[in-house]
Amino acid sequence: MEQSNDAPKEVKVCLLGQDQGVGKTNIILRFVSGTFENASKTTIGCAVTPKSIDIDGETIIFQIWDTVGQEKFKSIVPQFYRGAAAVIVVYDITSSDSFKCMKRWVEELTRFEPDAILAVAGNKCDLDDEREVSREEGRQYAEQINAIFKETSAKRNVNIEELIMEIGQALPEECRIRPNADLLNIGSRQTEPKKQRPRCCK
Repeated sequence: MEQSNDAPKEVKVCLLGQDQGVGKTNIILRFVSGTFENASKTTIGCAVTPKSIDIDGETIIFQIWDTVGQEKFKSIVPQFYRGAAAVIVVYDITSSDSFKCMKRWVEELTRFEPDAILAVAGNKCDLDDEREVSREEGRQYAEQINAIFKETSAKRNVNIEELIMEIGQALPEECRIRPNADLLNIGSRQTEPKKQRPRCCK
């Protein structure tokens, strides 16, 4: 059946960051379901979670891709973020190593998806007394790469919705695509990535 012209549009948004502990999965959980897991499971491959939001009177379905960050899977990650309208790169403000790792992801991302909207999320801002990366350092780097910047806390629900809304408002019309059910069937948490390309990346 042909889709109605009034059907909600979809955008693909990916999260990238260090393999464990920066809080990518919890950022998604907080935004999508309002929950937080103290011991969240490691993502292997990717997991896709939809969330409908209203931006300037238009309903948009965000297909949020939680990607693996483990070094041994790095070569396949571009298959997951290819075609993304926006990418959120996440670091942990209590880990300078995660900040350096985030920068490496940005370097790679700009080779594969140079036109994607970039957002930098300095997560775990509730742990300010353990901070290793200053707010100003994060903000300056985001300005350098022309990215949206927010310090977030998935645990305390700080700036999660604001980050997504700002991304949504920055999306040009051509980035918004009609619904595609196949997007919902690619990747799952704790599933080894397959060698063949996901169907969305043909």
